[in-house]
Amino acid sequence: MTRAVGRAAAGTAPTAATAEAAKAEATTATAATATTAAAPTMVTAGTVAAAAPPAGLPASGPGRDRTVTVGIATAMVAKGIGLAAPLVMTPACFRYLGEQRYGLWMAITALTGMAWFADLGLGNGLLTRLGQLTDEPRQQAREISGAFATLGVVAVLLLTALLVVTPVVPWVELFAVGDPGVAAQTPTLVLICFGAFVVNIPLSLVQRVQYARGQMVQSNAWQSAGALAALVVVLAAITAGWPPLVVVAGAVLAVPVTNLLNTVTYFWSCPQAYRPGPRLVHRDTVVGLLRLGVRFFVLTTMSSIALNVDNPLVANVLGLAAAAHYAVVGKLFGVLWVFVGLVGMTVWPVNGAALARGEVDWVRRNTRRMVLLYGVVVGSVGLALVGTGHRLIALWLGSVDRSTIRLPVLVGLAGWSLVVAVTSPLIMVQNSIGLLRPQFVGWAAFLVLATVLKVWGLRQFGLAGLPAAACVAYLSTMVPAALVGYRRALARCGPS
Repeated sequence: MTRAVGRAAAGTAPTAATAEAAKAEATTATAATATTAAAPTMVTAGTVAAAAPPAGLPASGPGRDRTVTVGIATAMVAKGIGLAAPLVMTPACFRYLGEQRYGLWMAITALTGMAWFADLGLGNGLLTRLGQLTDEPRQQAREISGAFATLGVVAVLLLTALLVVTPVVPWVELFAVGDPGVAAQTPTLVLICFGAFVVNIPLSLVQRVQYARGQMVQSNAWQSAGALAALVVVLAAITAGWPPLVVVAGAVLAVPVTNLLNTVTYFWSCPQAYRPGPRLVHRDTVVGLLRLGVRFFVLTTMSSIALNVDNPLVANVLGLAAAAHYAVVGKLFGVLWVFVGLVGMTVWPVNGAALARGEVDWVRRNTRRMVLLYGVVVGSVGLALVGTGHRLIALWLGSVDRSTIRLPVLVGLAGWSLVVAVTSPLIMVQNSIGLLRPQFVGWAAFLVLATVLKVWGLRQFGLAGLPAAACVAYLSTMVPAALVGYRRALARCGPS
């Protein structure tokens, strides 16, 4: 129900951590290459000084460190609310909507989750571009205008296609709807859910803009408001006895409506020089954004395949029962990926702004801090999950087959999460300037090597062989690629 909120946070996660989200949330492009695609016209220094800028990323000093710390803290709170809201409303929705209607809603929602690629990577591309243009508000406005215009066109095309396709697709047969009453509402339910998802594609850009300008608290507050609005609307509609379709509409439309309000109020309060508008849409800017966005799109696709191939492999080698058990324990460790993604989204634009100013020393210190933070948090929580994993799964599902999910499986998943987490800060530095080629090489090599090792590990050691094989492959491919890319990024942006 609040999947869109989670996707907003996960879509900008470090590329290595996009499994939750799937979300994120990562070219050869250098900072200079990415910048040359933009329209050349800039405002003068006097014009910038004349307009009072919105609260943005501090140029340097303790203020920037506080921005990162507060951003991470508020992101965790917002994500906690986003995860808690559906847990609270699920029992009420299940009882009120009925088994078939609720199941249909969840099935449609799962399909929208597969359409994470619909923004063409422009969200990540915009976050990178704005980080590089911290001191150029008018060019920022052009980039934002181009992103909104492009994704607005995408949304219109998708809505048109949805209206044309929905009446001819046999949704009732596709979802095996048996209840005649639910079957009659199926096309409308599809339109509501997919329509809300499509409308939110351009509207969610405001979150990237706020993060890029250092307004993490404001963005996280709006995201929390969206999750709470969905909860309040759904519970109020159920209490009032409104039709089931109204309940579903209230749940899925709460987030895009909140993003719309955020967009309107945010840009309305900005000085004129910082506001996007139709006249600021330039072909060169749009083409530059698309080029960078497509690179992120391809990279995210590659990493998502590499990180989500486990369950099909388990099903093929060990059977569906083993795959089901592995999927359950994987969800348990998914909380670690959520943390990695939230921290990554906060640090991404701050790194970009610092590198654009040539402040390599601060980026190097901050990256070391992030590696330590990830190591301590992910390592500690992973160790706790190893010790309590069987009990937690038993409390969650009522039973657990310890012969299938043995201790080495939990240890392997904790180690896998830790390896990916401590590498993510290095990847975030590269993402912040659009330096993606080392990651392309790393993920391509990882995908091939990991697949081979995982199949061998599953056949030789069962489920325990899967995370162990992933760790070996990642240490052999992605870790060296991340180190090479990190050093190149610092060398590129440091003093010559």
